[in-house]
Amino acid sequence: MSYQFKRMPSPVGQLTLVARDGKLNAVLWEKERANRVRLGELREANDSAVLLAAEQQLKEYFAGTRHQFELELDFTGTAFQKQVWQALLTIPFGETRSYSQIAQQIGNPKAVRAVGAANGRNPISIIAPCHRVIGASGGLTGFAGGLEAKQYLLALEGAGQAELAF
Repeated sequence: MSYQFKRMPSPVGQLTLVARDGKLNAVLWEKERANRVRLGELREANDSAVLLAAEQQLKEYFAGTRHQFELELDFTGTAFQKQVWQALLTIPFGETRSYSQIAQQIGNPKAVRAVGAANGRNPISIIAPCHRVIGASGGLTGFAGGLEAKQYLLALEGAGQAELAF
């Protein structure tokens, strides 16, 4: 079965929402890096219930009225990646964690670089809040949507104290 998609405008650029079998599989960025998220064939479906729900909840998030998403998610990745992405879902709105803290949370404290790599391949951006993961020094590090988008999302959540690290 092919994936369904719907595009939506947002304050951080156009987002592409992707679903399959009634579950959200991806939130992709306007300038998405090729092969960052591997999906099958995409078919536009602007009337998909899950995509409409995701769009509505993202609009509420950007308006500042939603702090938690209520969507069925379907992560596609390795067991380790899925473990990291599940850990992202536990970071509260308005808070940040370091890559090291995520590695410790999943019981693999030496896997800091692997956590960073998995974080960078998070297919469900914003909803699985990889933007809430920052460098150990408190600086903003790589982000698929760009560091300006990461800074915007953290500021929206009141966690925008982190500095850009280049």
